[in-house]
Amino acid sequence: MSRSTQPSDAGEPLGPLPQEFAAIFRPELPSLIKEIGIEVIRAYPEYGRLLNGPYGQAIQVGVEQNISVFVDQVASPSAPSPLRDEMCRRFGRFEAYEGRSLETLQGAYRLGARVALRRAKRVGRRYNLSPTLMLSFADALFAYVDELEALTREGYLEVLSPSVARAETLRRRLLHLVLAGPPVPRTAIAELCEQTGWPLPERVTLVALRSPAELSGSDLDNGVLVDLGNPQPHLLIPGPFDAQRRHMLEQALSGTRASVGLTVPTATAADSIRWARRLFDFIDAGAIDDSPLVCCADHMLTLWLLADPALLDQLTERELAPLAGLTPTRRDRLVETLRIWLDTRGTAAQMGELLDVHPQTVRYRLRNLESIFGTQLTDPEGRFATEGVLRALHLRERTDGSGP
Repeated sequence: MSRSTQPSDAGEPLGPLPQEFAAIFRPELPSLIKEIGIEVIRAYPEYGRLLNGPYGQAIQVGVEQNISVFVDQVASPSAPSPLRDEMCRRFGRFEAYEGRSLETLQGAYRLGARVALRRAKRVGRRYNLSPTLMLSFADALFAYVDELEALTREGYLEVLSPSVARAETLRRRLLHLVLAGPPVPRTAIAELCEQTGWPLPERVTLVALRSPAELSGSDLDNGVLVDLGNPQPHLLIPGPFDAQRRHMLEQALSGTRASVGLTVPTATAADSIRWARRLFDFIDAGAIDDSPLVCCADHMLTLWLLADPALLDQLTERELAPLAGLTPTRRDRLVETLRIWLDTRGTAAQMGELLDVHPQTVRYRLRNLESIFGTQLTDPEGRFATEGVLRALHLRERTDGSGP
């Protein structure tokens, strides 16, 4: 959309926003996005629950796209925005799947615009911008909101269109409700199960898919629920992920990469998809080797050890405190020797091969470690904590190359 504004109520066209306005307003975006999020959640608490659920990250990306593209188009009016456009359509599809009208989402769009206008007024006073320019901004902003609403309506109507099989829409909505978990009433899920003929299982396995996802539907069991239109596509497999289900999924993938979560009670399905998506994060960071199909069951220790980076930093500071006064080089050598010893409990000769040093050097380092750590390495609880920290740090080194 060009940033030349539409005619005002008086019939006189307002001038386009100068491109310099983008440079002035862009530093405001991070805090503005946060402020809009707070105001929207305060006015529409249901969106707060969504942001904390399995779709939270995708929703956050969509909000950031909507706000950032407005400023980008001030700087470059002809720049396309395919990601923003698709995000808006997906917002509309999501509202349709959830059985809501567009009224709430449109209200959130307009509230966000009012918050942005309030911020723009403060920026205008700071830079002594003219009233005419601020009026142009307001006119352009609300024209932009109209555009967002139109794109969202496209996605919404797409789901409601007779060309979309009603059964598929209901199954997708059922998947959303299962992942939403409490406080969604079980009666709502039971009603959809009855309408779709889908027996509610006691346990489920969620699978995250790389976007864009393509699957051969003919290879999937009828019990599998699928959502490929979500920004983070995924599917639900009723019951455990056994050898038969693995073969089924491998046949259906068609080149799409998949991460299989753990099998969990249906009420906690969101945990399974969260772990599956986290595994993709570790693959992208280099902590886990990539392959067409990865399973959380094969990497549970990694998921656990790297679940809370801030807590790992605190544990590292505590458990490796005896090494704090050493030079970085000596500290790194002793940490690596200690990790190998805790991993292998090997002889000096065996450890020397792994460390590529002489066995006598290994013995010297072990004596140093005994002197530095004292009873920490003989106490079972202390030794376990130290070993956990060193294993987590070794995994972290694969992701960012940082040392302990």
